[in-house]
Amino acid sequence: MSDDTLSTTVDLPYDAAVVAVKEGLGQQGFGVLTEIDLAAALEQKIGADLPPQVILGACRPQLAHVAIQADPSVAAMLPCNVVVRAVDGTTSVVEAFDPAAMVAMGGKAADPEQTSPLTDVADDARARLTAMLDALG
Repeated sequence: MSDDTLSTTVDLPYDAAVVAVKEGLGQQGFGVLTEIDLAAALEQKIGADLPPQVILGACRPQLAHVAIQADPSVAAMLPCNVVVRAVDGTTSVVEAFDPAAMVAMGGKAADPEQTSPLTDVADDARARLTAMLDALG
């Protein structure tokens, strides 16, 4: 696990974990804009043999709008990537990009005594993603 991700391991087979993550994201107000079957794509492109894993591009439009208004370059970091990866037949890992990492990449407040709108968005998104991961675990 990277310092830039939030992660949990769940006692669910891969397919059930993907369903649970999508449901959990929805409960936290996120929609899934993209779904990339990473294992299939890499097998097709370079013949790589990976365990089943998917990248879900999750977005909460209200948060994305505020973040883009604060720093248009944030659009390059959207949507929030959430990965579901099979460990074995009964266990999966769920990992999400930590929105707090985007604050380090820009959006500093002009007044050091105040937070930037980007910090507020990152805090909100992080709390929602953490709640989703906690509910899975």
